Amino acid sequence: MAEHCAVSSVLLRMNAAWPLSAAAREFASAGVPVFPCSPWGKRPATGHGFHDATTDLEQVEAWWRQSPGANIGVPTGPASGAVVVDVDVHCPVDGRTSFDRAHRAGLVERWELLVRTPTGGMHAYYPARLGTEQRSWQAARAGIDFRGDGGYIIVPPSTRSVQGATTWYRVEAVNTGPASTLDAQRLRDFLDPRPTPSRATSPGLDRDVDVSRLAAWVAARGEGERNRGLFWAACRLAENGLPASDALDVLTAAAGHAGLAEREVATTVRSAYRTVHPTPARRGARDGSSPVQGASPLAADGWFNRDPTRRSTGPSRARGL
Repeated sequence: MAEHCAVSSVLLRMNAAWPLSAAAREFASAGVPVFPCSPWGKRPATGHGFHDATTDLEQVEAWWRQSPGANIGVPTGPASGAVVVDVDVHCPVDGRTSFDRAHRAGLVERWELLVRTPTGGMHAYYPARLGTEQRSWQAARAGIDFRGDGGYIIVPPSTRSVQGATTWYRVEAVNTGPASTLDAQRLRDFLDPRPTPSRATSPGLDRDVDVSRLAAWVAARGEGERNRGLFWAACRLAENGLPASDALDVLTAAAGHAGLAEREVATTVRSAYRTVHPTPARRGARDGSSPVQGASPLAADGWFNRDPTRRSTGPSRARGL
């Protein structure tokens, strides 16, 4: 078995019957900082989100003694030594298709673990690039998120409530060969190429706007100021000519770090852009309905049994994770 980062090593040792409190202690004991998230959810349950993550066993035990059902959050990047490619499956977008394209291009090979998420997607774990900052990002149109510096993930054996049913995060496949680091920027450029904007066509563009700094500011908003801060930031981007789709990519990841749900972020960003760039109501839709467009068929779910260099953890273990 090849060596793995601390997060993956803990997941491989984990007993399917472990309670969340025991798993949280195991991560902390291995030097992986953790923090509690809402039971059956992903929202941080601490005042500063992943910034509160710690390996202090007394603090970890106190958190899970207070809320035994709290899911386990782990910050990504150098803090934990792991980064994650988050593959979403939300019709009509199927991130598995994008991941497959990236794999054929040689951009996502040699992961350490594949973890199936409760909504049918997956997390691909890679060792972090020490000494090199790789910020989190989202390529919504490709159905792929990258969790690196400034991000976090929910780890097994955490659970989610999906359509009234409790479902686990569970390890599905392990790479028994060598793992390698990921070039996150190259992957993003492949999945979501961005043409260089022409400043000549945008005479009103504020050249001093720093999108990355604005996103970091949104990510740092605390409870009570997250929605207002997100709306202000989205208005600022709209005023300075950033396309709404790009703003959504940037701000969904940032606001998610602050604890806002993706649907809430999308609603706020759309509202901000409509405020800055109001459009006249379209005629011919008196009942508020819109034409139904054909949805793309989902890609085949073959990522958990394709590569001979990995082994399955087996159904009995998977059920407990």
